Amino acid sequence: MQVKQITELPTSPFAAKRKPATEERLQCEYDYYRSLKLLQKMLSAGLITQEEFEKIDHRNRQSFSPFGVELMP
Repeated sequence: MQVKQITELPTSPFAAKRKPATEERLQCEYDYYRSLKLLQKMLSAGLITQEEFEKIDHRNRQSFSPFGVELMP
């Protein structure tokens, strides 16, 4: 197979907005992941309820803005 021409894909109104992966964004992603793991441990140890887990996780998503936050439930 031989490539003869490369064309750009048409943009869709549903296309996700891309944000560059800067050092700061990567740090926020890592911080969110660490907070999620800590919350999961607290939940499994019975220190917090499922409702509290969800509330705290929602706030952490707002604070850390991890990649794909728009797709998370």
